[in-house]
Amino acid sequence: MEVVREIENFTNNECPLFLALGNFDGVHQGHQRLIGDLVEKARASNGIAAAFIFEPHPAMVLNPSRAPKLLVTAERKAELLKKMGLDKLIYNTFDLAISQCSPEEFVKSILVERLKIRAAFVGFNYSFGHKGSGTPQLLKELGEKYGFQVSIIPPVEIKGQVVSSTIIRQALDAGDMKLAREMLGYYPMIEGKVIEGEKRGATIGFPTANLGIGAELNIPGKGVYAALAVLEGENFGAAVNIGSKPTFHQEYPVSVEAHLIGFNRQVYGQDLRLFFLQKIRDEKRFSSVDELINQIRLDREQAGEIYESLESRGKIDII
Repeated sequence: MEVVREIENFTNNECPLFLALGNFDGVHQGHQRLIGDLVEKARASNGIAAAFIFEPHPAMVLNPSRAPKLLVTAERKAELLKKMGLDKLIYNTFDLAISQCSPEEFVKSILVERLKIRAAFVGFNYSFGHKGSGTPQLLKELGEKYGFQVSIIPPVEIKGQVVSSTIIRQALDAGDMKLAREMLGYYPMIEGKVIEGEKRGATIGFPTANLGIGAELNIPGKGVYAALAVLEGENFGAAVNIGSKPTFHQEYPVSVEAHLIGFNRQVYGQDLRLFFLQKIRDEKRFSSVDELINQIRLDREQAGEIYESLESRGKIDII
């Protein structure tokens, strides 16, 4: 898959362009259906399957204080979309000037004149143009005017709930990994580089890898989780603590610490991925370090059992 930065760098060898429009945060089950339909139609017409995504997320430009935390990094999003069969991923900068474009200006100048699309694929709740005033139905009408097809993908429901990035964020905040996984189609994951922490874990017999995570990214709610850790191409069961270390601090920034079971090496600066399998317990303040150590021992044992049970049955699907 080719990643194109800015539409002026996009070139087309006259193949029909089938274009997905949206942000695709998390590339969840609803997005997967849309991309699946797009790729199928593009292949049937010997066309190019592509997605057009504004970066940063428009809300980060228009209303930063209310912008949603992102479920995946741009790199992870590209990785997921590539696995679904996209040929091209077009990232274009979103700024205040673009935000002023009317829906028809966006369609005419970008979709028609610059990209020359054959067909557009959007979700049922897609919006575009100034103040998000464009709707899927308006896009369909503009497609008829300018000569391209529009496919509107209906909502995908799981257990009576419409799959959405918002519901997934709520599930993650509540520690409901089961619902998040069902809606995503894969285990929730966060990634970053291993950074230096307080190094307290090593002094009490449970060394941890502290994960550096961008402030724009969503992380699960506070608590202890069973996880699959992927480090340097190796898989490990892990007990992951997300919290503010209340046993040692009155106030402390939320951190992510992973104890990789059966692993004890210095890995500062290495890339670490954590796939969350199940929440074990809430965060808790302990009355003594000994009480904390005993609980961590139980957490590690439970996390290991959860990981081994799922892994032995081939139930850990990481995409």
